[in-house]
Amino acid sequence: MTNPTQPEHRRLGDFTTSPRVLFISAVAIVVATAGVAVGILLLHLIRLATNIAYFGRFDLAELSIENTPLGLWAVLVPVAGALVIGLMARYGSEKIRGHGIPEAIEAILLGRSRLNIKVAILKPLSSAISIGTGGPFGAEGPIIMTGGAVGSLIAQALPVSDNERKTLLVAGAAAGMTTVFGTPIAAIMLAVELLLFEWTPRSFVPVAVAAIVAQVERTLFHMPSPLFAYAGTADMTLAGLGGWVLIGIAGGLLSGLLTLLVYACEDAFLKLPIHWMWWPMIGGLVVGLGGLIEPHALGVGYDNITRLLGGGTIAEAALLLLAVKAVIWAVALGSGTSGGVLAPLLIMGGALGAALSGFLPAASPGFWPLLAMAATMGGTMRAPLTATFFAVELTGNTHLLVPLIAACVTAHAVTVLVMKRSILTEKVARHGHHITREYRVDPFQLTRVSEVMTNKVESVPASMTLHQVAAFLTAPTTRHPSFPVVDTAGHVLGIVDPPSVIAWRHAGKHRGATLADLLAGAKITLAYPDEYLEVLAEKLMKANVAHLPVISRQDETLVGYVGWKDLMRVRLKVRAEEQERSSFLAMRRSKGEEKA
Repeated sequence: MTNPTQPEHRRLGDFTTSPRVLFISAVAIVVATAGVAVGILLLHLIRLATNIAYFGRFDLAELSIENTPLGLWAVLVPVAGALVIGLMARYGSEKIRGHGIPEAIEAILLGRSRLNIKVAILKPLSSAISIGTGGPFGAEGPIIMTGGAVGSLIAQALPVSDNERKTLLVAGAAAGMTTVFGTPIAAIMLAVELLLFEWTPRSFVPVAVAAIVAQVERTLFHMPSPLFAYAGTADMTLAGLGGWVLIGIAGGLLSGLLTLLVYACEDAFLKLPIHWMWWPMIGGLVVGLGGLIEPHALGVGYDNITRLLGGGTIAEAALLLLAVKAVIWAVALGSGTSGGVLAPLLIMGGALGAALSGFLPAASPGFWPLLAMAATMGGTMRAPLTATFFAVELTGNTHLLVPLIAACVTAHAVTVLVMKRSILTEKVARHGHHITREYRVDPFQLTRVSEVMTNKVESVPASMTLHQVAAFLTAPTTRHPSFPVVDTAGHVLGIVDPPSVIAWRHAGKHRGATLADLLAGAKITLAYPDEYLEVLAEKLMKANVAHLPVISRQDETLVGYVGWKDLMRVRLKVRAEEQERSSFLAMRRSKGEEKA
């Protein structure tokens, strides 16, 4: 038990994490293993769906959609796949619609991190059908949702808190992403930047454990890593730096355009006079027609990333790929089908980089497409660190960290300044929920009671009678609604206010009874000068009072008085620190001139 007389600095530490994090980390290992299993299953399902839909083969061979023998009939394949997805969404679970990450965010923030078994089963199945029948999506969004659902289901079978359930949900999502791409660091960063909504060891450690275990387990299955090996280099020059910034700006502008395009398509579908179950079929028709123009725009399209990094894609071909991929991706996503966004963003960003390579400083083949891939992903998702490490781990090239972070931060700055929300949070906002993604230390955790309390306290003596205190509280000269009651030694016996006086009178207490008698044996909540406001706020809430007496830990005498208005002043101080601008050097010069 905590000793209340022990100084606050001896009881507080840098973190509030308890040994229970070890138990949650152990559960995260189980979640990671399950995440690897569903990740591998999803990849196999995508290959199977592709081979059945485009080649009539029931096997897991690696076949490219552009080699299908169907000819013009291939236009109808995405339409048929979309019909199946619409039926699954309507009669199975509507949560399978979309690209997965916004749905995971909503489950974390609004659903107590609870996802049902329908999502765990139908999300990978619907995504495999969507991508396998030509949908221009990646597997990462669905596997994040599916891995999260598995983590949530395991957590729901255990006696855990909401925060612990959230941690295990995100651990499953990180494990799933690691399985598909072999990017454990990026998966951890995605958790920190997008899903956890906190930066604490209690959540970070289990998520990191899950990602690391998933990486080791995927290696045991001989899954390739890095997925897109790249050995290019970058010159650290001023011209190179200018190019990194320019590609970041271009990636940021493309991010904003893609986000607007997706939600413009969604708004257009909302105006259709037909049930949303049929919308994916319209999106599927657009996908099929786009496939006739540029077959490489269909499916996951990992071969596009390989070609772009190889540096052999000419500007005209890159622009065609970018235009077709953007249109069919935005229309299909806006129609409410199932699929991810990371791989398409990499492809579209890479195509932009290939198209701009001729206008940028000379570099290794594929260098500018790689930077544009990361910048577009970082700008669209508002996750620059995730995008940076994602590109490094995908390519296995740590020598490009500086150019990548420069491009990603630039793209991030552009999208933050020109757009209120990202492609991931706009959907949540459209459901009526605002999300803030700026993580700061709560000022209540940094400010002590002694910094905000009233030091010159007006109190009333314990010898005052009920009649006297009633007259005192109703007197025109009385400035406060409540007062601490102290005895002759300065010890606090309680607080007196009009409601307490009325309650005593209704209880039949004699008007001559003293406050010492009335407060005898009463439970009182006290504050201490070295306590932080976080503790104070909790005490005020539990006691259901507006003010608390502050006493010394040494002799337990009254030293201050603090209330909820003092807490609010701390918030105003933080806002002032952000908005009020001053130059200390200018102030010093002014003071020096006055002295002279």
